[in-house]
Amino acid sequence: MCRTRVKICGITRREDADDAVAAGADAIGLVFYAPSPRVVDTGMALRIVKTLSPFVTTVGLFVNADKQDVENVLAQVPLACLQFHGDESAEYCEQFQRPYIKAIRVNDQTEVQAEARRYDSAQALLLDTYVAGTPGGTGQTFNWNLIPKQLNKPIILAGGLSPENVGDAIKTVSPYAVDVSGGVEASKGIKDTNKIKQFINEVQCIGTT
Repeated sequence: MCRTRVKICGITRREDADDAVAAGADAIGLVFYAPSPRVVDTGMALRIVKTLSPFVTTVGLFVNADKQDVENVLAQVPLACLQFHGDESAEYCEQFQRPYIKAIRVNDQTEVQAEARRYDSAQALLLDTYVAGTPGGTGQTFNWNLIPKQLNKPIILAGGLSPENVGDAIKTVSPYAVDVSGGVEASKGIKDTNKIKQFINEVQCIGTT
């Protein structure tokens, strides 16, 4: 089994970013979506990014944002990758000349193969739980068996992951990466150092079995 990468999303403090990197995270996610309890402004985002070690990918998350709003963030924060969590078209996602991840919320009606074709230019699909009216961060899992076994796009698995279930998730889905936010928090927007360590340890243990 190839090594499963880990993204810790919803980072709002420098110390949480430091803890994630020290524990072995491959990427951190910064949320630029005002209704989210994990939103950061560009000033804090820049301070967080400046503390990161080399080879840690910085991902900026947006939800149906105006083009100018995304460009304003990019002008101030050196993001390596963009993550779009709304109803953005492939053409919208491509216009920023950055690698991007497209989030797809999954339920029984989701045609994941069709979404992979629609967002062929995406570096990966992030598969999250569908909850009506909520773009993400629900803390709920979905039926992982809905994910096609053969998909011509790397999968980042999200949605209700925690130290307790991430091992089963990896065994079931074999994703390229896993994405966690609420599952490693002490409270919304505030990470728990021990939970981050436990989560990443579980991922690493699966990769060595």
